Amino acid sequence: MFTGIITDVGEVVSIVRHSGGARFEVKSAYDLSSIDIGASIAHAGCCLTVVEKGNSRYAVELSHETLSLTTLDSWKVGHRVNLERALKIGDELGGHVVAGHVDGVAELVSITVDGDSHRLKIRAPKPLHRYIAPKGSVTLDGISLTVNEVEDDVFGVNIIPHTWAYTTLGQMREGGKLNLEIDLMARYAARWRETA
Repeated sequence: MFTGIITDVGEVVSIVRHSGGARFEVKSAYDLSSIDIGASIAHAGCCLTVVEKGNSRYAVELSHETLSLTTLDSWKVGHRVNLERALKIGDELGGHVVAGHVDGVAELVSITVDGDSHRLKIRAPKPLHRYIAPKGSVTLDGISLTVNEVEDDVFGVNIIPHTWAYTTLGQMREGGKLNLEIDLMARYAARWRETA
């Protein structure tokens, strides 16, 4: 489990594709001595398992399923990626409960400057848009965000200067793709309503 609070922006330094999927090596400022083999790290919101580490970089394996349902298949060497280590008992829950299971790929429709902040309009893939509600939570590329408004399959979020500067959102352009995880509580509430 994660909280959607980004703690490092890493860089993809190696990609090896193979019959089972792919192996990525990621350079990070994390103290790798504190990360065990088998540890979970969220990469742009996608939970991946550390399978090897050394010299300020670690390796993760990606299945075809992960590559087909996320933005990770389009990554190239040099790609910068939002990182978050798994939540530990006693850690501050600063965002919301995030599973690290990407539900789909959303599209950045527009960016508008609003004072020191940026307002983003995001198009959610259908039928996931049904699970997004005003003032609810959503995860975009691993970042916990509050939904401002919703109109059909497009929703808005406000990005404060800190988040703009210390995540990959500041590099995004209109038309860009983002990993989307809907709120776990919204998912189960909607499922309960469908079956009730």
